[in-house]
Amino acid sequence: MLYRRFGRTELQMPIFSCGGMRYQYKWQDVPQEQVPRENQENLEATIHQAVELGINHIETARGYGSSEMQLGQILPYFPREKLIVQTKVSPQENSENFLREFETSLRNLRLDYVDLFSLHGINNLELLEYSVRPGGCLEVAKKLQAQGKVRHIGFSTHGSTDIIVQTLNTNQFDYVNLHWYYINQNNWEAIATANRLDMGVFIISPSDKGGRLYTPPQKLVKLCSPLSPMVFNDLFCLSHSQVHTLSIGASKPGDFDEHLQTLALLDRAGEILPPILANLEGEAIATFGEDWVKTWQVNLPTYQETPGNINIPVILWLRNLAIAYDMVDYAKMRYNLLGNANHWFPGNKADKLEEIDLNHCLNRSPHRDKIPHLLAEAHQMLAGGEVKRLSQT
Repeated sequence: MLYRRFGRTELQMPIFSCGGMRYQYKWQDVPQEQVPRENQENLEATIHQAVELGINHIETARGYGSSEMQLGQILPYFPREKLIVQTKVSPQENSENFLREFETSLRNLRLDYVDLFSLHGINNLELLEYSVRPGGCLEVAKKLQAQGKVRHIGFSTHGSTDIIVQTLNTNQFDYVNLHWYYINQNNWEAIATANRLDMGVFIISPSDKGGRLYTPPQKLVKLCSPLSPMVFNDLFCLSHSQVHTLSIGASKPGDFDEHLQTLALLDRAGEILPPILANLEGEAIATFGEDWVKTWQVNLPTYQETPGNINIPVILWLRNLAIAYDMVDYAKMRYNLLGNANHWFPGNKADKLEEIDLNHCLNRSPHRDKIPHLLAEAHQMLAGGEVKRLSQT
């Protein structure tokens, strides 16, 4: 395994982390006796495999249902100083409730402390306010730190780049968990800000949110050759030294295998990546034309600025992926979250265009005349049954 300094924490972080949201039994709290033996055995085998490979960062959350409780059946049996354990609790208006949730986490994990503690999902200004105001959740986290129950404090986010940068610039956190990968590079400004502040950078879900790369479409496989899409995406992310670790959301011990192929390639990333990047960009340009590929995002309104809260940037992005790379399943899954995932994936679908006038909000876009038609096309292509976040299922 390779390790990188995790910012000001000074932890030596493995470049792959063992994320804890795919191997648990339920997305709700359940008693340990209700967990099937084979599920618990699989989780424990996955943790043993991770640690054996040198992936000693185990990451979970209070919001991951039975994950913490099930990890509590195995983590105390490892030498504590060999593990880097992270859990997360969502910020709340009532910081006493936030404290109680953390106490539940620590009991579930059966540990005396966690190495990394995240405020889970600072996704908008309201949640940022709950976190950093006097008497808020960050103040609670710092008291826990003073008591030795927390070593380092960070935050995770699915928010817009401006919200992330605003949170980073408080300079009150040691690290950040955020989304950034080949198909969505919007948060590079946030990563650069985190590096300037000497914060650790953890990439959330690069294989799932980064394109459902466990089951990639054949067109994407061909474009990423000679690498698999998953290994290409890992190499793309890790070729940037500003990125410290990628979450592997392993559901079984074998889920680490493909990712590990990346280790031998890192020294040659500058040679391996450019032809694949050229293939991907070339396919997009051949599909849409260079003008669209280079300018489609220019001066698009946010969902808050759009009638009906239609999330135009996300919908056009998903349409691009579906058409250029055959990433239809991924695009459908994400599109049908719109309107159902609140601040975790905000904004609405393009299902009521006939009731809405978009002319004013699009008046600065170079593609204003054709975007309403493209939104209607995307809705026809991608709309399906309502999709919920995993934690809502």
